[in-house]
Amino acid sequence: MPDYIYLLENRLSVVQQNALRTVRDLAREAQMTVFLTGDAVRDLTCGNPVRDLEVVVHGNAIDLKSALTGAGARIWGEEPASRSLFLCFPGNVRLDLNSSRRAEYPKPGKPVYHWTSIQEDLRSRDFTVNAMAISLNEGSYGLLMDPANGVADIETRHLRLVSNYGFLDNPALLIRATRLKARLGFELEERTQTRYENAKGDEVIEHLSELDRSRELEQIGHEEEPLKVLNAFEAEGWMTHLFPAWTAAKADVEKLTALHNLSIELQVQGVHPDVSAAQMQLLTAKLAPKDLADLKGKLLRPGFVEEWNHLDAQAADFAKVLLAKENAAPSATYTLFTTYAAEAVLWLGFTSKQAAVREKYENFLKVWPQARQRIPHALMLEMRITPELPGYADLIKTIFLQLIDGGLTTNDEIRALLEPHSPPAPPPPVTIKRTRAKKGADAKSKAQLDDEDEEDSDGMGDDEDEEDDDLDGLDLGGDDPDLSIGLDDVRSPLPVAEGEEDDVFARSSVGDEDLDTELDPDVDTDSDDDGDSDDDDPPPAGRKASKKKASGRRASSFSESELDSSTAAGAGLKALALKLDLDEPSDPADLDEADPVFDLEDEEPARTPKTPGKTVPAAAAKKLGAAAKTSVAPANSKTPEKATAAPAGKPVKAAPAKGTKKR
Repeated sequence: MPDYIYLLENRLSVVQQNALRTVRDLAREAQMTVFLTGDAVRDLTCGNPVRDLEVVVHGNAIDLKSALTGAGARIWGEEPASRSLFLCFPGNVRLDLNSSRRAEYPKPGKPVYHWTSIQEDLRSRDFTVNAMAISLNEGSYGLLMDPANGVADIETRHLRLVSNYGFLDNPALLIRATRLKARLGFELEERTQTRYENAKGDEVIEHLSELDRSRELEQIGHEEEPLKVLNAFEAEGWMTHLFPAWTAAKADVEKLTALHNLSIELQVQGVHPDVSAAQMQLLTAKLAPKDLADLKGKLLRPGFVEEWNHLDAQAADFAKVLLAKENAAPSATYTLFTTYAAEAVLWLGFTSKQAAVREKYENFLKVWPQARQRIPHALMLEMRITPELPGYADLIKTIFLQLIDGGLTTNDEIRALLEPHSPPAPPPPVTIKRTRAKKGADAKSKAQLDDEDEEDSDGMGDDEDEEDDDLDGLDLGGDDPDLSIGLDDVRSPLPVAEGEEDDVFARSSVGDEDLDTELDPDVDTDSDDDGDSDDDDPPPAGRKASKKKASGRRASSFSESELDSSTAAGAGLKALALKLDLDEPSDPADLDEADPVFDLEDEEPARTPKTPGKTVPAAAAKKLGAAAKTSVAPANSKTPEKATAAPAGKPVKAAPAKGTKKR
């Protein structure tokens, strides 16, 4: 369903809107409800140009005659029997003001009117496409009333009778159906077509009233394609009943075509003339003077006939004004073209033979419009002058008029004209900086988690790297011992200072019980009674238990002569030796002498290796013990399951420490 408020505000011309607003306001003051009906609603619905306005009021429309005259409307005609006024508003807007009524036909072509509501008025009309109304009243403005479902027939492009006896009661509907078919391209609905043919065969047209005859004769001149309608009437035989002397042969077809072309050119430049009077002049160009006068006397609106008669006089008046000295400037001439009566502009341009007049028309239609291409739209946009600003259209017109006068030749002149109309620049946008504290904290936490995962996968920590750096510079004297590790060999725990936990490298991989078997030779290291792996045994309970195991122990190791590096155990000890940056003595027999010996009895023992002729400072010995402690994660630490569940009998490869130096 179309939005009729939008259509009323956008599909009607400015002068049509002004006329409709005037009638609505005057009817409201007279406490009358008012509706737009008829051809205008049909044309709005189907998208055709609106040429005529028909307004219906609840009450006597003739009572508004004096008020309408005072508002600038001209009375073109009046029909007291139907309480109708035929008006012309400024801009040559035709408007028929009718009273809401219902017609009965005791005899064909002899209506009797009853004053009723708008709904009854619509149900007594000719065709469904014309039986619609739009409310112009406050509170219901834009509301469509369609009791006969005319919108559906518009969609199917059908003409359907509202009353089954329409053609019989009112023979004028036969002529009206032919005219609407020629204008709209609609077809009669099947049953309506049957009734049309029956009424035509019964010679119902003989009962055509004089009022309907005058209305249909004048309507030919108001058509957009009058010659097409005139030919259709002749084909159906209706002209013999309307006005036999008037036929399509009496029209000047060539000039009629030229008039339409000139009208289109004027509309492109903003001049919208009503071509009805000019068309009637050309449609009857070959009609005898007596027949012409007779025809003019039969037309419905005397005001329209008067306008037709004064076409030449209006054109002569416009020619005098156009050639006056005060309008010699192009801008003045252009303004005159767009503000003078459009019908006079049309007829002068069509009929004048004066060279000066023809030159001005040529400039208006062909030369001056080219100046619109030089309007600095890009510069206006740069200066924030947009169509949304008030007065934008007036500014464009001012620039255009100065351009056709030869002004605004430099960019500085254009800027000087535009500067007063340029709005101030908008303030810079406020930038709200979003805090990144939370995002940074999340990133830092994520980085720490990644580092911990990397440390767990490596089996080493940052502290171990620092200890390795300290041990790199430690001089243990003589040749460095070569330590070995293996799963099947008896291992001796590294010495620890008193007060520290028992730290043994690879405790997480071989278990605490295996590391302690070398202290007790009676323990069977091959298997447990329950068949469980030694890795599942719990670690020593507390620091005191570690101290008891550590007291009285002395560190020992095996050289590479006892455990060959090709075996799994030898490879493990070789890796640890590289980690601790130790060198194996050249003589395997000197391994025991080269091993450092620690006394763990004191609270702060001075770890002095029992190597002939060489001693190790206590601080260095303490670091050595700490390095051994940190090289293997405690049993209760978060060690990856992969490291603690190594299969028995397979060597455990120690991951290379960060920063290890190879010699």
